[in-house]
Amino acid sequence: MRRSASLLQVLLVFTTMVKTQWSTVSGIYCKEMSPNVYRPHSVTITEFGAIGDGVTLNTKAFRNAIFYLNSFADKGGAQLFVPAGKWLTGSFGLISHLTLSLDKDAVIIGSPDSSDWPVVDPLPSYGRGRELPGKRHQSLIFGSYLTDVIITGANGTIDGQGAIWWGWFHNHTLNYTRPHLVELMYSTNVVISNLTFKNSPFWNIHPVYCSQVLVQHVTILAPLNSPNTDGIDPDSSTNVCINHCYVKNGDDVIAIKSGWDEYGISFAHPSSNISISNITGETRGGAGIAFGSEMSGGISEVRAEGLRVVNSLQGIRIKTAPGRGGYVKNVYIADECSPHDKQYYNQGCCWRQRWCGWYTGRHSWGQLQQHLPVQCFPQCPICTSMELFTY
Repeated sequence: MRRSASLLQVLLVFTTMVKTQWSTVSGIYCKEMSPNVYRPHSVTITEFGAIGDGVTLNTKAFRNAIFYLNSFADKGGAQLFVPAGKWLTGSFGLISHLTLSLDKDAVIIGSPDSSDWPVVDPLPSYGRGRELPGKRHQSLIFGSYLTDVIITGANGTIDGQGAIWWGWFHNHTLNYTRPHLVELMYSTNVVISNLTFKNSPFWNIHPVYCSQVLVQHVTILAPLNSPNTDGIDPDSSTNVCINHCYVKNGDDVIAIKSGWDEYGISFAHPSSNISISNITGETRGGAGIAFGSEMSGGISEVRAEGLRVVNSLQGIRIKTAPGRGGYVKNVYIADECSPHDKQYYNQGCCWRQRWCGWYTGRHSWGQLQQHLPVQCFPQCPICTSMELFTY
């Protein structure tokens, strides 16, 4: 169907969904996924010369190990085990039918040398680096066109050493957009679980153009004043489940995205069927759950419940910009507690001080209402028909 000019407007509609329907749908793509998949072949990173002293660069060891394990992809898959130690590395890619498993005392550490994070093309739904025109740094752990990928452990740690990147950001000395800790593209059947992610240079976990994604039992940590350290950002992805996570960071705890401006409109890959539950978070510079601001491909069919977010700017925030396009629709939010929201949702649906709407009542713990009405500013046509229901 040909897209009309009306797509340059953003339709923001919150509606209740029938709970039994949501339970059925979420069960299809969440409950069948597990981090405990048997792999008949397993190697340890030390077999490829890695040294876990926190000083030796192990990029070649990680890449060689994964290259070797690729020969088992059609033989039941394989596991790469990272034992106790501090394993310094640059960016490395994953393969299909792989489990990357970390010991509880294992720490994968991102190199402080930016040359160990290769420069790659921007995402097609963004058209440029998110921070700067042109290209961007590759994530510490990445992969494209994969299936059956598991990143897990006994609560081992992946540490991006983001402080040096945050310094370059504040000093305006970056040449390219900062990297994420984990980014998987065009991939299916992805599980990320039982790990701690620390000090990401930019966003922490970024599945983009993915389907069948489960993120569970992860801890994400960054200083409350760290810039743009989003926790979990499903982007132009479908059938995503995020549950039982703790996030303390400098930006949105969870941000659902779907591309940016004309590139996102043209790419036209929405995010849909997103299930979020049992999330605890604290963020000084963002929201518990954000829709956007990069949402030009559209966002729909989102269910979120069991949220506990403190000291945030907003509990739930819809953010966009005039002319960005896209839509947000069919969203169900329940059992959301943000007792210290600084503005009680009053910042509305836009950003950069272009507020388009506001909730006409405060929504705080112990004062839940069945229906929270929203008013839109008449001079802001992108905000229409917004409602938030609770039970």
